[in-house]
Amino acid sequence: MVDQTDLHHSRSGRSGRENADVIDLREYKKSKDPLPVTFHRRELDAILWIYGRMVGDGEWRDYAIDHNKDVAVFSVFKRSGEMPLFQIIKNPKLANKQGAFSVVNTHGTTLKRGGDLKQVLKVFDKALKLVDT
Repeated sequence: MVDQTDLHHSRSGRSGRENADVIDLREYKKSKDPLPVTFHRRELDAILWIYGRMVGDGEWRDYAIDHNKDVAVFSVFKRSGEMPLFQIIKNPKLANKQGAFSVVNTHGTTLKRGGDLKQVLKVFDKALKLVDT
């Protein structure tokens, strides 16, 4: 014996999709929350190696990592209650233009920028000294 609903659908040539909505995939992708930008393991290894060296020298004492929608930021501090001394920023939107990675100081000045994180982190290899004028 056949249910009436199955008989009805088989006669109309439909398989229960009368109420199905058509969804535009472009609109769906726009509405879906994007994953935050993160540092990959190798990138964090390079950053934490520099961080460990600077902590050993007594220059840095604390850090924070922020993973936002557009950028990932590794901030280093002399003291946790202060403004960050430096920020290592990953912005994938700039990868084809200026490079995805940059190092910015407390005043917002970009010290170095590029596509290779290890090259960008070489800014910390120089012994920075205060110059009296």
